[in-house]
Amino acid sequence: MNDNNWRFVKKRTAADGAVYVSADGTRYRRTGGAELQAEAAFQRRVADLDYPVPRVLEEGVTDDGHCYVVEESLGDQTLHDRAVASLNGGRALADDVTDTAAQVAAQLLRAQAAHAVEPPPGALRQWLDRAGFTRSVFQENPDLDNPRTRAALDHALDRLATVPLVHGHLDYGLPNVLPAGVIDWQHHGLVPLGYDVLPALEIIAFKGGNKGYTASPGQRHRYLAALDDASLKATGQQVSQNLGAYLLVKALFFLALMRPTDPSRTDKHLKWQYRRHLFTEGLEQYERTGTVDTALFPGLEEFSAGHSAGDHP
Repeated sequence: MNDNNWRFVKKRTAADGAVYVSADGTRYRRTGGAELQAEAAFQRRVADLDYPVPRVLEEGVTDDGHCYVVEESLGDQTLHDRAVASLNGGRALADDVTDTAAQVAAQLLRAQAAHAVEPPPGALRQWLDRAGFTRSVFQENPDLDNPRTRAALDHALDRLATVPLVHGHLDYGLPNVLPAGVIDWQHHGLVPLGYDVLPALEIIAFKGGNKGYTASPGQRHRYLAALDDASLKATGQQVSQNLGAYLLVKALFFLALMRPTDPSRTDKHLKWQYRRHLFTEGLEQYERTGTVDTALFPGLEEFSAGHSAGDHP
């Protein structure tokens, strides 16, 4: 393969490799280890199930021993990039971004619902531990590994016991969504239906305002309504009823690997405390109402001001 035909895009953050784009912009080439071959095999399989994923065009091994995969381009601007580009002095997401996000999410949800998987024993618990990084979270925050947290998580699993398990992305969000589909399936695994797509606008709040944009209540409502419409037609149930359980798991995910090892990094310590606060607030909401309203979360600046004043632990 002639390297002159490819332009370097970026290093891959979760793998030893890089991403390149073809000179005409119609293809992407990714390099990595053996896990890249597994990802390509997965994409081929779910593409046949009408998942909105890039078609794999070629794969092989480079001269330096890396695996490579060439796939079709779904476009050069993710919905995250489009959201940032559309900001005009404020932080409000453009409606066309959230509406496009709803269309792609509904397409993925329909494909997932049409191809539910017979779950192996313990699959739901395995999803929780993997999606929530529970082992890492509890190692870094042993005070949170308590009967209260365990009871809430067990309650969430009980609520999800009848939800179909499907082939999922496990890292779904606007940075991985384009108008033509969803990219970066390296973390794929079994998930309860809706886990990928339902929290996509809600998880913006966990960034504390650092993403640069925020979804309005109306946009979040329309997004969830579009997914409920798709799930009602596919399964007879509204998938949004599981949002609280999914956001409880996301609160764990965003707390994972946050505890700083360098005591001089007060910025990292503050962010760790902020994510701890969001988990605790999400847990309290879930205990009271069975759901989590991320609109009630403080922003990082608000939390920082309260933390300095002693309002937060």
